[in-house]
Amino acid sequence: MQKRARTLLVWLHVVTSVGWMSQAVALLALLLYGMESGDVSAFEMARFLDHRVLAVMANISAFTGMMLSATTPWGYFRHWWVLTKFVITVVQLYVGIFILSDNLEAAAHGHVTAWMPVGTSLMISAIAFQAWLSVAKPWGRTPWADPKVKLPTASTAVFVVALVVPLADVAVSLRTGGPRPLFMLVTVIAYSITRAARGRSRSSDASGRGTSGGPARRGATAPSSR
Repeated sequence: MQKRARTLLVWLHVVTSVGWMSQAVALLALLLYGMESGDVSAFEMARFLDHRVLAVMANISAFTGMMLSATTPWGYFRHWWVLTKFVITVVQLYVGIFILSDNLEAAAHGHVTAWMPVGTSLMISAIAFQAWLSVAKPWGRTPWADPKVKLPTASTAVFVVALVVPLADVAVSLRTGGPRPLFMLVTVIAYSITRAARGRSRSSDASGRGTSGGPARRGATAPSSR
């Protein structure tokens, strides 16, 4: 059951990532058409696409990706390819929310900037690069990865929650008329903090510094990562 739930979460991540990229391509096409033709309605459609579809796909893709890192032995900071994907995702969300969306709103009212198609092209390129990272998994471990400690995979219940939470946020978004990733944000932050605390505890145990059950013994050996 745990493996099946994790597979479903991977599936949701892949589907929404593909949706995010395809909507970004559609957004780029609308922007280029609007700039070439001067048709303001193209920017209005681009704004609607970004606000109602692309943003939802981006939020769910980011959430599921972060939860897959947090709920499996990969973690956030143990491997360079995961850390790189994490940084790119955060930057994409920031640029999309605070820069691109505002520019699309302005373009719908006739204030067009040439940077919009450039930013959208960079978004598409970044998603494509993240897909390559997921397949190639390059560059090995980071200096912060303790090889003595292997984080366990989360329980079935955690994966089920990660599957249900995006549905709740989508329902809220449909009712409010805009993306509201509140539940996803709270879930990923809360679980990541809990996971990090457990990871520090395991790292301390593996280093022979003692556990809550008793003091460390001199010369204690670290348990096998297997």
